[in-house]
Amino acid sequence: MRIVIAPDKFKGSLSAPDVCRHLEKGLQAAAGTAQISNLDIIRIPVADGGEGTLDAAVGSGFTRRSATVSGPTGQPIKADFAVRGHEAVIEMAAASGLALLPQVRGGGQPDSATATTATSLGTGQLIRAALDAGCRRIVLGVGGSANTDGGAGLLQGLGARFLDATGNELPAGGAALANLHRIDFTEFEPRLVETRFVLASDVDNPLLGPQGAAAVFGPQKGATPQDVDLLDTALARFVEVLAREIGFRAERAAEAPGAGAAGGVGYAAIAVLAATRRPGIDVVLEFTQLSHRLAGADLVITGEGSLDEQSLLGKTPMGVARAAASAGIPVVAVCGRTTLSPEQQQDSGFRQVYPLTALEPKVDICIAEAGSLLEQLGKNILHELANPAAADATGTKEPLNV
Repeated sequence: MRIVIAPDKFKGSLSAPDVCRHLEKGLQAAAGTAQISNLDIIRIPVADGGEGTLDAAVGSGFTRRSATVSGPTGQPIKADFAVRGHEAVIEMAAASGLALLPQVRGGGQPDSATATTATSLGTGQLIRAALDAGCRRIVLGVGGSANTDGGAGLLQGLGARFLDATGNELPAGGAALANLHRIDFTEFEPRLVETRFVLASDVDNPLLGPQGAAAVFGPQKGATPQDVDLLDTALARFVEVLAREIGFRAERAAEAPGAGAAGGVGYAAIAVLAATRRPGIDVVLEFTQLSHRLAGADLVITGEGSLDEQSLLGKTPMGVARAAASAGIPVVAVCGRTTLSPEQQQDSGFRQVYPLTALEPKVDICIAEAGSLLEQLGKNILHELANPAAADATGTKEPLNV
């Protein structure tokens, strides 16, 4: 019996590798009593291009590396990236993430000050570290960013200088771009010419306007309505000046789907790094080689913290379910909670959905004890493989025969 475990993280509770580990523990514990011999479990942590992408890369054979870079408020931090041959995977949240803000680490909320001054500098520095490691294909997984600087910080990390009318370098952050006069690319990283970038993102927002980076995502980062107006105006100035430096493609890139991703880092990646934007889950499933590793599997288990209508828009469980369906392998999902109807679950390709809330109705306890509850779900799943007539923990009666 071969089971592939390919979940995303349970946000705020467990990383994807932890989810895999607890499910495997439950499956193994039940193997004896379920009379299933030769149980072969393959763990493949996955992600949708945002937080957790680095774990997925390392779980797929990439080697974890680290570099000291500037965090979103300029403080030095140690950030990881992953390398396999000449390919690197960079998770933006590791260097420029919202969770790295001092007030967020202390249990608070982001505020107006960091919303206008947070920088993506560290992400650019991570790219340079990947270049130093010999990488010439870089997957940039964006999501969970603290900045709204249009990727100006990222470009600074690669050698660009952002200057005001007097020739002085601008301070960090999106708001400062309102005073941008010129961008000096003289010392820009020359190895970028031979480097290909993939922007792993499901966000299709443009850079500017009511659906842009500042308007849609700025408030989540602490921006007030006044901050949003200031940041949008500053980003428009960035586009204007960059167009003078590199040509009309800078204006076109501002309208490109995904330009507004990660506080506008998508814009800099598309306009300057010539990045190709792809759905995050497709990129991750490609480098994890999930389709290839499904060969011979009898069941696939996927999942994420909350399985809801957003999940249906291309999140990790849907990508895994599609891959399993293509291989003709049944798939079930585990989650902290679900708001999907039985019809939606079936239409998504899941034989069954197992929420932690079916075992423990209190959400706060589910979050605190997710590991042990997942182990119980693992036991339930294996028992149902051995006894398809048994009712599952969710009350769904469809047999789990494989």
